[in-house]
Amino acid sequence: MPSAVTLIRSQQLSNVAQYAYASTAPANARLIFLAGSCPLNQDGSTAGIGDYAAQAAKCIENLKIALEAAGAGLPDVISTRVLVASSTQKDLVAAWEVVRAAFGNHDVPSTLMGTTVLGYDHQLVEIEAVAAVLD
Repeated sequence: MPSAVTLIRSQQLSNVAQYAYASTAPANARLIFLAGSCPLNQDGSTAGIGDYAAQAAKCIENLKIALEAAGAGLPDVISTRVLVASSTQKDLVAAWEVVRAAFGNHDVPSTLMGTTVLGYDHQLVEIEAVAAVLD
């Protein structure tokens, strides 16, 4: 099935960013709004305590499961927001590198944000996403 997502780049914006600056989906696409994907194991415990990269990987794993349940996959994601409980840039980058690698060539528009705290005990990373699919 063809993708509903079109990634948009501009030569007038910095090429330093590792993602497209915008994306679109046609009017007939079904949008999927995902809750923030957290680094939680199935039993509710937090994975990768103290490890930004490990928590980002678990968030991606859980995001893929949620997308699949909605009839989508990572190539259908139209935007993300990556939240990292840190004020240190290297911690944000550690999480971002995992997220960026997971999306591969589908360099979806993304926002990377440091925040003071997230909702679960020992949680360091959360990933919000919106996807679009053609039915």
